[in-house]
Amino acid sequence: MLKYIYSWQRAIYTVNPSPETRRDPKRLTTPANKGHEAMAYLTYVIEHYDSLPSIVAFIHSHRNGFFRAWHVDAPLHDNAIAMQSLQTDYIRENGYANLRCMRNLGCTSPGRHPLLTPEVWGELFNGTAQGKAAAAAAASASAGAKGDAKGARAVIPVPDVVMVACCAQFAVSRDQIRLRPLEDYIHFRQWLFDTSFNDATSGRIFEYIWHIIFGKDAI
Repeated sequence: MLKYIYSWQRAIYTVNPSPETRRDPKRLTTPANKGHEAMAYLTYVIEHYDSLPSIVAFIHSHRNGFFRAWHVDAPLHDNAIAMQSLQTDYIRENGYANLRCMRNLGCTSPGRHPLLTPEVWGELFNGTAQGKAAAAAAASASAGAKGDAKGARAVIPVPDVVMVACCAQFAVSRDQIRLRPLEDYIHFRQWLFDTSFNDATSGRIFEYIWHIIFGKDAI
């Protein structure tokens, strides 16, 4: 696939590296094989936060074919064609775009994915800079009103409806990524390390929140 997108810089992560691969300074590896593509995406952002290119496209390792790349809706289900067709000016202007345009899966049934419970939402977003700021503001308001900030707690409310086209392939601008501090991405990756959800489930949860992580509306 690389010869078809030669104009793009590449950062290819190995998620299940051998000891020899880990020792090779030229090879990019993830610290754990968990969370499907989410671990690689977050690791890239964490490792390159201060040197990001103007646009980053996050894509899977396979190129084409219905059975492996059914979720690529470019002709022939070909990610090379999808990348060649990407309107980079739009990404710079809008900040984020899902590389899948078809509404199924993810946009055809109103509601939240059953995995995205209020508890999971709280674990992911209340520990971010925005969540901590909301909690601090609530504590300050409680202290001013009652003279005691104990028990004050603010949370980022979970949306009633989350709708986004699947399947965790998207492009995002450097400025959009940096709307969040580096610490937020470290927090999201730590959740992957700590959660009791397995590899597939934890990765699937991120499929439904990437657009929210990058500052877009829940729908």
